Parts: sequence; C-alpha cells; structure tokens
Amino acid sequence: MYETRQQLLEFALDVARRAGDRTLLHFRGDLQVESKADASPVTIADRDAEQLARELISERFPDDGIVGEEFGRHNPEAPRRWILDPIDGTRSFVQGVPLYGVLVAVEEDREAIIGVIHFPALDESVYAAAGEGCWCDGAPARVSEVASVPDAVVLCTNAEELEQRSAAGWNTVRHRARMVRTWGDCYGHALVATGRAEAMIDPVLAHWDAAALKPVIEEAGGVFTDWGGAATQLSDSGIATNRRLATELRRLLGAAPPQATP
Repeated sequence: MYETRQQLLEFALDVARRAGDRTLLHFRGDLQVESKADASPVTIADRDAEQLARELISERFPDDGIVGEEFGRHNPEAPRRWILDPIDGTRSFVQGVPLYGVLVAVEEDREAIIGVIHFPALDESVYAAAGEGCWCDGAPARVSEVASVPDAVVLCTNAEELEQRSAAGWNTVRHRARMVRTWGDCYGHALVATGRAEAMIDPVLAHWDAAALKPVIEEAGGVFTDWGGAATQLSDSGIATNRRLATELRRLLGAAPPQATP
C-alpha cells in the first residue's frame, strides 16, 4: 500500500498494455459472440484479457480488491481496488473496428486516483494519476480551450439512448454543435482529454466504464460528471467536457450543471 501514484500508474499502464496484447490475438478473427443478461456482447477476448489482468494484479498486490466487468468482485471492500473493463467497445471489437479500449483504474477509499485508457489496435494510450497530470503516449494531454457549443465537436456512443434520456436537449446540442460524431465508448473520452473533441456524452455507463475516465478527464483539465452533475465514477452515466463548456453544454442538454467541489 506504499507505492507512489506514479508507480501505480506505471503498473496499471503495463497491465492495460499486456491485456490489450491478449485482445489482439483475437481481433478480426473468427469470434463466437455471446449475449450477456443485459444483451451486451461478450467474447473469449473479453474474458482472456480480464483474466490476465486479474492475475497480474493479484500477483503484485494480493491484498487489493478487484472489480471487473466479466468476473465480478474480489475482496471489494479493500481500501484499494482495481476496476477493469477488458474491452470497452466490444461491439466495435467484434466488427473489426480498432476504436475499442482496455480500461484499468485504481480507487482508494472509493476515489478514482488512476486511470488508463489503452487502445491496442491503435497502439495509443491516454493515462493519468490524480495530482500527476494526464499523458498520451508520453506527451502531456490537455483538453481544448473551445468556449462555445457552435465551435465544439460533440461525441456520443449511442444517439438513441440520448434521445430517450433527453430528446429535446440532445436535439438542441446536436443542431448547435459544429460537428457531431458517434466516436463512442472510451475513445470519445480520450478525444476530449487530448483536445481533439470538446464533449463526450454517455447517458448509460457502468462503474467499470467510468472509473478510468474520471481521473483522465480531470487531470487533462476537463470536467467529468454524471447526468446529475456529480463528479463521480460511481453512477450510471457520464459527461466529459473541457472546463469552458462544462456548464453551457450540460444546460443545453438538460443535465444538471457540475456541482461545486466541497
């Protein structure tokens, strides 16, 4: 429990890269796709990658907890736990689209302090540690300075889900924004963190989706909240923006503004 955050980040990045290499063994191969209880797809690649990540973490940090999308919880009440999504964007993965990512996060006392977003098929990684900044393949990463929605690139994973949650708000945003694209899942959040887009809207997120995103966006100078405006990875939704657009975009969308930090 005495590793520095920089050391934890380096290890998390290594875990993500090694798990990502495991996914590449199956990428664009002959995959059998199964449906989970929530109708989301899963493949042997998801399971193999998470199993490897769990083994690496347990070997080095046997007392830590692990929460993963495919294999559930191990020692979840531990003060420090690792949050894993072995393939974020499985639908992209099974279509042979290289925009899927491996997510590895570390929480201490339920605060997300480490986040890694690794794109195996692109050989690109965006990662951060609380208080240490955000990085993209060794170079500092920062959100953009775009200050108005008409100048903004706005992203989402699934437009239908946005319409179900806030049809009027989503129509307002998509008609005012300079560009709207469905570069979804964690890839959209990485684009915000690196200044290549201004907003990424996910009305449906799981814990293992959001845990790595929050420190990455925040350390890049952005704002990550749920639909209710809370800066948390422990909710059911996520909106990532640069800081200058944070309040305006959420207002137009019909979501709550960012809550003030105590």
